[in-house]
Amino acid sequence: MNQELSNLSEKALIDWELVQRACNGDEEAFRVLHDKYRSKIYYLVLKIVNNPTDAEDVTIEAFGKAFKNINQYVPRYAFSSWLFKIATNNSIDYCRRKRLLQKDYEDMNGEATAKENLVTATAPDPEQQMIRDQNMQRLEQLVTTLRPQYQRLVRLRYFDELSYEEISVKLDLPMGTVKAQLFRARNMLQDLLRASTDGEFHEF
Repeated sequence: MNQELSNLSEKALIDWELVQRACNGDEEAFRVLHDKYRSKIYYLVLKIVNNPTDAEDVTIEAFGKAFKNINQYVPRYAFSSWLFKIATNNSIDYCRRKRLLQKDYEDMNGEATAKENLVTATAPDPEQQMIRDQNMQRLEQLVTTLRPQYQRLVRLRYFDELSYEEISVKLDLPMGTVKAQLFRARNMLQDLLRASTDGEFHEF
């Protein structure tokens, strides 16, 4: 046993074996690792983001990021420590983004109030409407390149604007499966966007 592995506990060594199997494409190893740490990660995230729905999304994102980069894990420390660090960083990033979005909203809301005598609240901004229309056309083109199951999920979520619960019922799928597959579909779309001409996409 090399020096790195000699520092691991018996529990961490079991995880290391699962990680090695996962790196070789063993789906069952991924499932075991997910089921083993899912609740712990969720409650860790919940303490930081302080919202159950957001915690579900951040938890899925954390596992997605960890499993996507699982070959980067090295056994200098336990896999659980590596996973918890990813989840913590994701949670902090989420809170930072949320604060920035809230600030932007408040700033825009303040500007709209100051200009309410010049522009009615219901009047659409032609430039923004044009951007939204272009984005939608572009998104529709990219969605057609996804596998059929991902196409359907994306259309239900982003075009029909169904909730996770509604999609789960409509497709007769577990909630976790719906969220995990939507996360993968969104990653695929983002990769396609980055590979396109300018890689820009607004409001997605």
